[in-house]
This record gives sequence, structure tokens and C-alpha cells, in this order.
Amino acid sequence: MADFKTHVTVAAILSAPMAASAFILGYANMNDAILYALAGTLGGLLPDIDADDSAAIRLIFRLFGALVAGLAIAFSMDKLLHWQVLALAIMSYLVVRFPIQWAFEQFTVHRGTLHSVLANIMFAALAVPTAYHLFALEAKTAWGIGGFIFLGATIHLVLDELYSIELSGMRIKRSFGTAMKLTDWGEPLASVLLVLGCAVGYWFSPSADAWLDAFAWWPESARLAEWIK
Repeated sequence: MADFKTHVTVAAILSAPMAASAFILGYANMNDAILYALAGTLGGLLPDIDADDSAAIRLIFRLFGALVAGLAIAFSMDKLLHWQVLALAIMSYLVVRFPIQWAFEQFTVHRGTLHSVLANIMFAALAVPTAYHLFALEAKTAWGIGGFIFLGATIHLVLDELYSIELSGMRIKRSFGTAMKLTDWGEPLASVLLVLGCAVGYWFSPSADAWLDAFAWWPESARLAEWIK
């Protein structure tokens, strides 16, 4: 299994030029390209949030705690006194950072259902409405972020599989096949919850017409856009 530094580095190295290409080809502006690169790098960490002692879970829950604290400030600024807003923000961060993270660690198993292609799809599906509704980004940008989240998370799975092969001794480790899987068939309930997460994310996501129109020059894409509409 690749370590934290390797996952971050490789996800960033592969996501950045792809985001730059989107900018060069006119599919994204500079701000969008930066967001895409960051989303790809973040996606490279997500599959390891089920590892209780990983740096990924600490970083993800710190970011999530900061996000919740920021939202608490945004929604309470006009309703509470300044000291109450600050107290609410601190409390929101601490609740996410400790009890919620602790509960998450108790109910997840490393390289389980969250370490799968289905989980990657759910990460992307939830990222799109989050970017669109909470951060008020354009629909095209939100879908781009979702796509790069999926890209980064998939890079993570591929890296773990590659690290399961010892080229020097031409030996395959027992961990081979536990990373790049559709889902963990031994956890049917968790798999169903991931499918529900995908459905909820898609339901609240904006239309993807902007991206379909962007690729309309390709005949097959044009027919697909017409079929979806």
C-alpha cells in the first residue's frame, strides 16, 4: 500500500496538468483550473479516510470541521451576537473533529467499502451539490470538481494495487485486489448506503448540460447530450 506522501504527490502531479489542459483548451478559467487541481489532490486522500491511524482521516476531518465552522458563521452572523457566533463556530469544529470522527472510525474498516470504485463515485456525487449549493459555484465548475475528485480517488486505488506487486521478487502480495474493487461484497448494507449516497448526490446536483455542450463537437457526445435531454 502506498503511503500518505505518495498518494498526495502522485494525485497532485497527475491532476495539475489535466486541470491546466482544461484551461488551455478553454474548458475552464484559471480559478476553475486551480479548483480542479485541488479537488484531484483531495480525491487522492479520500479512500484512506477509513484508516483510523492515517494522516488522511485527520486532514479530511480538519477540513470538514473548518467547513462546518465556516457555514455556522455564515448562517448565524445576522442572528447572533459576535461572541455567540464565535462560540458556535468553535463548537461546530470540535464536534466534527472529535465525536463525529470517533464515531466514523468505529464504523469503518480500512480497505472496506469506502476503499472502492463505488465509494469514489459517491465522493464525486456528493462533491457536486456541495460545490454548487454551499459554495455557490457554477454548475459546470461543480461537475468539474466532482470529476477531479473521482480522478484523484481512482489514482489512489490504482497506486495501492501497484504497490501490491513486488517487481524485484516478481511476487504479488496478499493485499492485491483489495483496493481496486467495485465494492466490498462482504458489507452489503454499507454498499447499499453508498448507492443511496450516489442517488442523493445526483438528485441534488445541477444539470450537466454545460459540459455536454462543451463536448458537443464530438458526434457521439452530441447524440448523448440529445438523449439525456
